[in-house]
Amino acid sequence: MRSFLRELFETIILALALFLALHSSVQPFQVEGASMHPTLEEGQYILVNKLYYLGLEPQKVVNLIPFVNIESDGPSYPFNVPKSGDVIIFRFPKDESREFVKRVVGEPGDVVEIRRGEVYVNDLLMEGERQFAQLDRSNMAPLTVPQGAYFVLGDNRDNSNDSRDWGPVPLENVIGKAWISFWPINRLHSLQVLPWR
Repeated sequence: MRSFLRELFETIILALALFLALHSSVQPFQVEGASMHPTLEEGQYILVNKLYYLGLEPQKVVNLIPFVNIESDGPSYPFNVPKSGDVIIFRFPKDESREFVKRVVGEPGDVVEIRRGEVYVNDLLMEGERQFAQLDRSNMAPLTVPQGAYFVLGDNRDNSNDSRDWGPVPLENVIGKAWISFWPINRLHSLQVLPWR
């Protein structure tokens, strides 16, 4: 009986550890609205890779080690940061209880402009987006993306509430990278970065 209880306890601990590891690295996300059509449809489920843009805060780690002091301006991102063309999930800057999915268009320091619906970054036309985005005929004056933030747009420009309306997304609001569309099953595919620049 003791052996059985020990094995049961070990199995529960292992299952709990696996659950926590999985929960901290990926999460499901359901698409709401038509702002990412045709790339993503309303009601579609995707997996979000939360480790892809993992930020580490050196000061918190150093606080665990006595007699060591490191000056830090905030989190560092040793693996990846969002790049133009990435589809990301983030906490909406105006209401962080809501999560949005959009495509990164401008990185920190980029100058983003929209002329008759076509996106220019640093005065270069982003021709690759014609393959996946539904463009409108709108215009937007040049905007310089601040450091530590990203300019995002929905692929369905006529029906998207995005950085044109409320500005760039701070990096700390980014939850992860849209990784795999898994439901409905006929929409199963990986969400690779599409040709952009």
